Amino acid sequence: MVGYTLLFNLLYTLALSVLSPLTDAHPSMSEEELKEKHANLTGKALDGHKEKNSRKQELELSHISDRNSGISGVDSSDSRKRLVLPFTPLSLTFNDTKYSVDMPEAMKAQGVTEDRLLLLKGVSGSFRPGVLTALMGVSGAGKTTLMDVLAGRKTGGYIEGEITVSGYPKKQETFARISGYCEQNDIHSPHVTIYESLVFSAWLRLPAEVDSERRKMFIEEIMDLVELTSLRGALVGLPGVNGLSTEQRKRLTIAVELVANPSIIFMDEPTSGLDARAAAIVMRTVRNTVNTGRTVVCTIHQPSIDIFEAFDELFLMKRGGEEIYVGPVGQNSANLIEYFEEIEGISKIKDGYNPATWMLEVSSSAQEEMLGIDFAEVYRQSELYQRNKELIKELSMPPPGSRDLNFPTQYSRSFVTQCLACLWKQKLSYWRNPSYTAVRLLFTIVIALMFGTMFWDLGSKTRRSQDLFNAMGSMYAAVLYIGVQNSGSVQPVVVVERTVFYRERAAGMYSAFPYAFGQVIS
Repeated sequence: MVGYTLLFNLLYTLALSVLSPLTDAHPSMSEEELKEKHANLTGKALDGHKEKNSRKQELELSHISDRNSGISGVDSSDSRKRLVLPFTPLSLTFNDTKYSVDMPEAMKAQGVTEDRLLLLKGVSGSFRPGVLTALMGVSGAGKTTLMDVLAGRKTGGYIEGEITVSGYPKKQETFARISGYCEQNDIHSPHVTIYESLVFSAWLRLPAEVDSERRKMFIEEIMDLVELTSLRGALVGLPGVNGLSTEQRKRLTIAVELVANPSIIFMDEPTSGLDARAAAIVMRTVRNTVNTGRTVVCTIHQPSIDIFEAFDELFLMKRGGEEIYVGPVGQNSANLIEYFEEIEGISKIKDGYNPATWMLEVSSSAQEEMLGIDFAEVYRQSELYQRNKELIKELSMPPPGSRDLNFPTQYSRSFVTQCLACLWKQKLSYWRNPSYTAVRLLFTIVIALMFGTMFWDLGSKTRRSQDLFNAMGSMYAAVLYIGVQNSGSVQPVVVVERTVFYRERAAGMYSAFPYAFGQVIS
């Protein structure tokens, strides 16, 4: 009773009062942010904040960017940010690219005779530095498939066609070093902070020539670019449970790729699952990234008018894996609207109607059947197709004085550095997980006391064979009981971290052994 009273009441209360809670994932708010929040809740704008709030909402919810000026309305060449670490702007071209997989057995059973199922039917296009390209189409059109093929994320199937990076044939070993891929599911280790997530990514993906001081300066610049500086100490947490909001996790996903200093970035539906304001904030981050001179490609589904017009170019696909429009969006989507309205039988767009929604409606399969045309064939017969082919041909030739990408090693950092970085991150992840660490520690102490008293002084009794069996049985029971309990308690932790491992390894951060080393040692 005395132990219960002291341990579980007095000491536990003192610990909660004095120690910092391990699962506190809420960032601190400045006085200015608190005043703005109070003003939003009460509807009364405080002195000096009314104009700022209205301007902030105007920037977020109005036109995020026009075609030439990013956000600010000035020339894009003047608005591009100068970063600590320079990078080489690279273009990506693909010509007559096809992707197929083995025909599923279910389709063969229905009488299909072909051996392969063609998912991309010879698509062609180019992505250039400083140009934000939207990859759009109805569900099943092959948007994500095309992006995965170009990014080298497809591990199965058959890829045909020509893919070049600034005129040189694409090699996946080197391409992973100069590209970033922001997945639709924002997967991060839940028990590290935003700043620590960026430090880990930069540590493993930047070359060894970049010293720690320049690395830290670059991380600070990236946090400022994606507007995460005020949240640097917030724990990431689990999606929908604790930690960051969905919009903040999206920006963290972009930041984790940006600290690798890539030249080409792929983003898979960066605005999915977000409300209008959160989507505007994420698109402003994307626009800031483009304004640094990088090549950015985003798959997008049913965007609002403001978000759609933030894109410079559109790559539109139809069901079956064929392109039906590849070209500029234009001011107020003028170029896109003009192209489709010139097709005979296409109804004019109504005033104030979303061009993205209208475009998907008039280019649907039902519309094709009603008009008796093939939009892919119409595109191939257009002048726009010829211009794109000429551009692809031009970009497929290496610039004078350039040379092919070449890296001496597969990974940016050495094997020892990979082990140290993984051990550092796993140590933080396990130490900040009280549901695993504290419960395991308490359970081990209880089992030690229970088994210790049950088998006290058992080893000194060796007069009979039964005494030896008792000693062996005690060791067997202790090891098995603790082992099974520890294995069961660590499984939920490993399950969460495993998805993070898949993403980080696909990004070329480390090999499998350093990750296993960090897990086992922790």
